[in-house]
Amino acid sequence: LRHMLVSGEAKPDPQTGELPRTLPFVVVIIDELADLMMVASNEVEESICRLAQMARAVGIHLILATQRPSVDVITGLIKANLPARISFRVSSKTDSRTILDCNGAEQLLGKGDMLFLPPASSRVVRLHGPYISEQESARLASYLRKQGQPVYDETITEDEKKMEAVGGLEKDDLYDEAARIVVQSGQASISYLQRRLRIGFSRAARLVDMMEAEGLVSTGSGGKAREVLVPKDYFDQVDAQVR
Repeated sequence: LRHMLVSGEAKPDPQTGELPRTLPFVVVIIDELADLMMVASNEVEESICRLAQMARAVGIHLILATQRPSVDVITGLIKANLPARISFRVSSKTDSRTILDCNGAEQLLGKGDMLFLPPASSRVVRLHGPYISEQESARLASYLRKQGQPVYDETITEDEKKMEAVGGLEKDDLYDEAARIVVQSGQASISYLQRRLRIGFSRAARLVDMMEAEGLVSTGSGGKAREVLVPKDYFDQVDAQVR
Protein backbone atom coordinates (compact mmCIF):
# COMPACT_ATOMS: atom_id res chain seq x y z
CA LEU A 1 0.00 0.00 0.00
CA ARG A 2 2.87 2.37 0.85
CA HIS A 3 4.46 1.69 -2.54
CA MET A 4 1.17 2.41 -4.31
CA LEU A 5 0.74 5.69 -2.45
CA VAL A 6 4.30 6.82 -3.14
CA SER A 7 4.46 5.77 -6.79
CA GLY A 8 0.87 6.62 -7.62
CA GLU A 9 0.51 3.35 -9.52
CA ALA A 10 -2.53 1.09 -9.16
CA LYS A 11 -1.94 -2.55 -8.22
CA PRO A 12 -3.52 -5.24 -10.46
CA ASP A 13 -6.18 -7.51 -9.03
CA PRO A 14 -4.43 -10.73 -7.83
CA GLN A 15 -7.19 -12.96 -9.26
CA THR A 16 -7.88 -11.37 -12.65
CA GLY A 17 -4.67 -9.41 -13.19
CA GLU A 18 -6.70 -6.38 -14.27
CA LEU A 19 -6.08 -2.87 -13.02
CA PRO A 20 -8.91 -1.23 -11.05
CA ARG A 21 -11.17 0.87 -13.25
CA THR A 22 -11.14 4.60 -12.52
CA LEU A 23 -14.53 5.76 -11.33
CA PRO A 24 -16.03 8.60 -13.39
CA PHE A 25 -17.09 11.88 -11.84
CA VAL A 26 -20.86 12.09 -11.46
CA VAL A 27 -22.74 15.39 -11.34
CA VAL A 28 -26.28 15.21 -9.92
CA ILE A 29 -28.38 18.22 -10.99
CA ILE A 30 -31.84 18.87 -9.54
CA ASP A 31 -33.38 21.62 -11.65
CA GLU A 32 -36.35 22.44 -9.38
CA LEU A 33 -36.00 21.30 -5.79
CA ALA A 34 -39.42 22.70 -4.80
CA ASP A 35 -41.26 20.10 -6.92
CA LEU A 36 -39.50 17.22 -5.16
CA MET A 37 -39.99 18.69 -1.69
CA MET A 38 -43.70 19.15 -2.40
CA VAL A 39 -44.15 15.45 -3.23
CA ALA A 40 -41.94 13.74 -0.61
CA SER A 41 -40.08 16.27 1.54
CA ASN A 42 -38.75 13.92 4.23
CA GLU A 43 -37.33 11.36 1.79
CA VAL A 44 -35.82 14.03 -0.46
CA GLU A 45 -34.23 15.89 2.46
CA GLU A 46 -32.67 12.69 3.82
CA SER A 47 -31.31 11.64 0.41
CA ILE A 48 -29.85 15.07 -0.33
CA CYS A 49 -28.15 15.24 3.07
CA ARG A 50 -26.60 11.77 2.63
CA LEU A 51 -25.34 12.71 -0.83
CA ALA A 52 -23.92 16.01 0.40
CA GLN A 53 -22.16 14.33 3.34
CA MET A 54 -20.72 11.21 1.69
CA ALA A 55 -20.77 11.45 -2.11
CA ARG A 56 -17.94 13.98 -2.41
CA ALA A 57 -15.39 11.32 -1.39
CA VAL A 58 -16.19 9.18 -4.46
CA GLY A 59 -16.47 12.00 -6.98
CA ILE A 60 -20.20 12.70 -6.90
CA HIS A 61 -21.12 16.39 -6.98
CA LEU A 62 -24.55 17.79 -6.19
CA ILE A 63 -26.11 20.91 -7.74
CA LEU A 64 -29.51 22.05 -6.44
CA ALA A 65 -31.58 24.79 -8.07
CA THR A 66 -34.93 26.32 -7.17
CA GLN A 67 -36.99 29.38 -8.04
CA ARG A 68 -38.73 29.26 -4.66
CA PRO A 69 -36.16 29.81 -1.89
CA SER A 70 -38.49 29.34 1.08
CA VAL A 71 -37.60 27.60 4.34
CA ASP A 72 -39.79 24.59 3.53
CA VAL A 73 -37.77 24.01 0.33
CA ILE A 74 -34.26 24.96 1.51
CA THR A 75 -34.46 23.46 4.97
CA GLY A 76 -31.90 23.96 7.70
CA LEU A 77 -30.50 20.44 7.22
CA ILE A 78 -30.09 20.86 3.47
CA LYS A 79 -28.46 24.27 3.87
CA ALA A 80 -26.06 22.99 6.54
CA ASN A 81 -24.77 20.31 4.17
CA LEU A 82 -24.21 22.54 1.14
CA PRO A 83 -20.67 24.00 1.31
CA ALA A 84 -21.21 26.61 -1.44
CA ARG A 85 -24.25 28.68 -2.42
CA ILE A 86 -25.12 31.06 -5.24
CA SER A 87 -28.04 33.47 -5.39
CA PHE A 88 -29.28 35.45 -8.35
CA ARG A 89 -31.70 38.33 -7.90
CA VAL A 90 -34.56 37.51 -5.52
CA SER A 91 -37.71 39.42 -4.65
CA SER A 92 -37.13 40.04 -0.93
CA LYS A 93 -34.58 40.21 1.87
CA THR A 94 -36.16 37.12 3.40
CA ASP A 95 -35.35 35.05 0.30
CA SER A 96 -31.79 36.41 0.31
CA ARG A 97 -31.30 35.40 3.96
CA THR A 98 -32.77 31.95 3.27
CA ILE A 99 -30.10 31.30 0.63
CA LEU A 100 -27.05 33.23 1.85
CA ASP A 101 -27.83 33.98 5.52
CA CYS A 102 -27.53 37.69 4.70
CA ASN A 103 -29.25 40.47 2.76
CA GLY A 104 -28.10 41.70 -0.62
CA ALA A 105 -29.46 39.36 -3.29
CA GLU A 106 -32.64 41.43 -3.50
CA GLN A 107 -30.56 44.37 -4.82
CA LEU A 108 -28.86 42.51 -7.68
CA LEU A 109 -29.35 43.74 -11.24
CA GLY A 110 -30.34 40.46 -12.88
CA LYS A 111 -28.97 39.09 -16.20
CA GLY A 112 -26.23 37.00 -14.56
CA ASP A 113 -25.53 39.28 -11.59
CA MET A 114 -25.04 36.98 -8.58
CA LEU A 115 -23.71 36.60 -5.04
CA PHE A 116 -21.47 33.62 -4.25
CA LEU A 117 -20.92 32.25 -0.74
CA PRO A 118 -17.70 30.15 -0.87
CA PRO A 119 -17.13 27.10 1.35
CA ALA A 120 -15.84 27.83 4.86
CA SER A 121 -16.51 31.55 4.47
CA SER A 122 -19.09 33.97 5.80
CA ARG A 123 -18.43 36.71 3.23
CA VAL A 124 -20.27 36.73 -0.08
CA VAL A 125 -18.53 37.56 -3.36
CA ARG A 126 -20.29 39.40 -6.18
CA LEU A 127 -19.82 37.74 -9.58
CA HIS A 128 -21.29 37.95 -13.04
CA GLY A 129 -22.22 34.83 -15.00
CA PRO A 130 -21.53 34.75 -18.77
CA TYR A 131 -24.45 34.70 -21.19
CA ILE A 132 -24.93 31.34 -22.94
CA SER A 133 -27.17 31.30 -26.00
CA GLU A 134 -29.57 28.48 -26.86
CA GLN A 135 -27.27 27.44 -29.72
CA GLU A 136 -24.32 27.10 -27.34
CA SER A 137 -26.45 25.12 -24.89
CA ALA A 138 -27.54 22.78 -27.69
CA ARG A 139 -23.92 22.22 -28.81
CA LEU A 140 -22.84 21.52 -25.24
CA ALA A 141 -25.69 19.04 -24.70
CA SER A 142 -24.84 17.34 -28.02
CA TYR A 143 -21.20 17.00 -26.98
CA LEU A 144 -22.12 15.50 -23.61
CA ARG A 145 -24.50 13.00 -25.23
CA LYS A 146 -21.64 11.69 -27.38
CA GLN A 147 -19.48 10.92 -24.33
CA GLY A 148 -21.41 7.77 -23.43
CA GLN A 149 -24.72 5.98 -23.62
CA PRO A 150 -27.16 6.58 -20.74
CA VAL A 151 -27.64 3.77 -18.23
CA TYR A 152 -31.18 3.52 -16.88
CA ASP A 153 -32.12 1.80 -13.62
CA GLU A 154 -35.25 -0.12 -14.61
CA THR A 155 -35.96 -1.19 -11.00
CA ILE A 156 -37.23 2.32 -10.24
CA THR A 157 -40.28 1.88 -12.48
CA GLU A 158 -40.86 -1.85 -11.90
CA ASP A 159 -43.57 -1.33 -9.26
CA GLU A 160 -45.54 1.00 -11.52
CA LYS A 161 -45.22 -1.37 -14.49
CA LYS A 162 -46.56 -4.27 -12.43
CA MET A 163 -49.77 -2.33 -11.79
CA GLU A 164 -50.42 -1.80 -15.51
CA ALA A 165 -52.82 -4.34 -16.97
CA VAL A 166 -52.23 -5.78 -20.42
CA GLY A 167 -55.64 -4.89 -21.75
CA GLY A 168 -56.54 -1.88 -19.66
CA LEU A 169 -56.22 -0.41 -16.16
CA GLU A 170 -55.60 -2.77 -13.28
CA LYS A 171 -56.99 -1.94 -9.84
CA ASP A 172 -54.50 0.06 -7.80
CA ASP A 173 -54.21 -0.45 -4.04
CA LEU A 174 -54.54 3.31 -3.55
CA TYR A 175 -57.59 3.71 -5.79
CA ASP A 176 -60.24 3.68 -3.05
CA GLU A 177 -58.35 6.20 -0.92
CA ALA A 178 -57.61 8.40 -3.94
CA ALA A 179 -61.24 8.34 -5.11
CA ARG A 180 -62.51 9.39 -1.68
CA ILE A 181 -59.96 12.23 -1.52
CA VAL A 182 -61.00 13.54 -4.94
CA VAL A 183 -64.74 13.30 -4.31
CA GLN A 184 -64.63 14.87 -0.84
CA SER A 185 -62.29 17.70 -1.87
CA GLY A 186 -63.83 18.35 -5.28
CA GLN A 187 -60.34 18.49 -6.84
CA ALA A 188 -59.59 16.00 -9.59
CA SER A 189 -56.07 17.10 -10.52
CA ILE A 190 -53.02 14.88 -10.86
CA SER A 191 -50.77 17.26 -8.94
CA TYR A 192 -53.25 17.33 -6.03
CA LEU A 193 -53.13 13.52 -5.76
CA GLN A 194 -49.33 13.62 -5.94
CA ARG A 195 -49.20 15.94 -2.93
CA ARG A 196 -51.85 14.14 -0.89
CA LEU A 197 -50.63 10.57 -1.52
CA ARG A 198 -46.93 11.32 -2.12
CA ILE A 199 -46.79 9.31 -5.34
CA GLY A 200 -45.27 9.84 -8.77
CA PHE A 201 -46.87 11.58 -11.72
CA SER A 202 -47.60 8.44 -13.78
CA ARG A 203 -49.32 6.64 -10.91
CA ALA A 204 -51.43 9.69 -10.04
CA ALA A 205 -52.40 10.11 -13.71
CA ARG A 206 -53.43 6.45 -13.89
CA LEU A 207 -55.60 6.83 -10.79
CA VAL A 208 -57.39 9.80 -12.36
CA ASP A 209 -57.92 7.79 -15.57
CA MET A 210 -59.48 5.00 -13.51
CA MET A 211 -61.85 7.50 -11.87
CA GLU A 212 -62.82 8.73 -15.33
CA ALA A 213 -63.55 5.15 -16.41
CA GLU A 214 -65.71 4.69 -13.29
CA GLY A 215 -67.65 7.89 -14.06
CA LEU A 216 -66.43 9.79 -10.99
CA VAL A 217 -64.69 12.60 -12.89
CA SER A 218 -65.08 14.19 -16.31
CA THR A 219 -62.82 13.68 -19.30
CA GLY A 220 -59.68 15.81 -19.38
CA SER A 221 -59.66 18.53 -22.03
CA GLY A 222 -56.28 20.22 -22.41
CA GLY A 223 -55.51 22.67 -19.63
CA LYS A 224 -59.08 22.73 -18.31
CA ALA A 225 -59.53 21.14 -14.89
CA ARG A 226 -61.60 17.96 -14.62
CA GLU A 227 -64.97 18.14 -12.88
CA VAL A 228 -66.06 15.78 -10.13
CA LEU A 229 -69.33 14.26 -11.38
CA VAL A 230 -70.64 12.83 -8.10
CA PRO A 231 -71.72 14.63 -4.89
CA LYS A 232 -69.39 14.88 -1.90
CA ASP A 233 -71.49 12.39 0.09
CA TYR A 234 -71.26 9.80 -2.70
CA PHE A 235 -69.12 7.37 -0.71
CA ASP A 236 -71.24 7.88 2.40
CA GLN A 237 -74.18 6.60 0.37
CA VAL A 238 -72.09 3.68 -0.92
CA ASP A 239 -71.01 2.76 2.62
CA ALA A 240 -74.62 2.94 3.82
CA GLN A 241 -75.73 0.56 1.07
CA VAL A 242 -72.97 -1.89 1.95
CA ARG A 243 -74.11 -1.94 5.58
